[in-house]
Amino acid sequence: MMFKIPMKISDYLQIWNKLSAAEQHLLEDSAVLHTVKAGENVHDGTKECTGLLLVCDGQLRAFILSDEGREITLYRLLERDICLFSASCIITSIQFDITVTAEKDTSFWLIPTEIYKNLMSESVIISNYTNEIMAMRMSDVMWLMEQVMWKSFDKRLAGFLLEESALNDSEKLSITHETIANHLGTAREVVTRMLKYFQSEGLVTLSRGSIEIINKNMLNQLSDS
Repeated sequence: MMFKIPMKISDYLQIWNKLSAAEQHLLEDSAVLHTVKAGENVHDGTKECTGLLLVCDGQLRAFILSDEGREITLYRLLERDICLFSASCIITSIQFDITVTAEKDTSFWLIPTEIYKNLMSESVIISNYTNEIMAMRMSDVMWLMEQVMWKSFDKRLAGFLLEESALNDSEKLSITHETIANHLGTAREVVTRMLKYFQSEGLVTLSRGSIEIINKNMLNQLSDS
């Protein structure tokens, strides 16, 4: 498992220089650096307060699970991103039973919930920062709802393939149809049928466990249309 050399939490928290010396020391003393391998669970949706996750390196996925066992991705967490929903007792008025897993080998700072909750109650800077993150995440969720409700699946799939290509800096994606279905909240068979259609239209080529984008321009046009 390869990670960047871990740095101080001050290198990853965007508001660090605006905090008081006492607040900085408290965060430095309480935050714990964790590392996980790709595929490992970081936060179980049934747990209330894992703590706040601040990503140093790698990639995490936050998703919800339906009663029928179907997944849908809410958002990804990349370097310097912070996850509030893994510390639900901070935001008791909004409850999301989300699960967070590592999509790549990942290192992250875990800030204890009570520490951050106390800081947020005493610091206008931290409180405003938290509200900004919450607004951004809620915007992500609302955008997702709009996509699911109003955008046809071919456009959603095209957008997903382009996003994966950008995240991995490659036009050849090592990803299964089942994984895509979990991201998009649909059945594997639906994904397979649409990918076969994309292949017949010359947008991608399919092989076992991988998809290669061969016409990114057409995927962009489809996603934006």
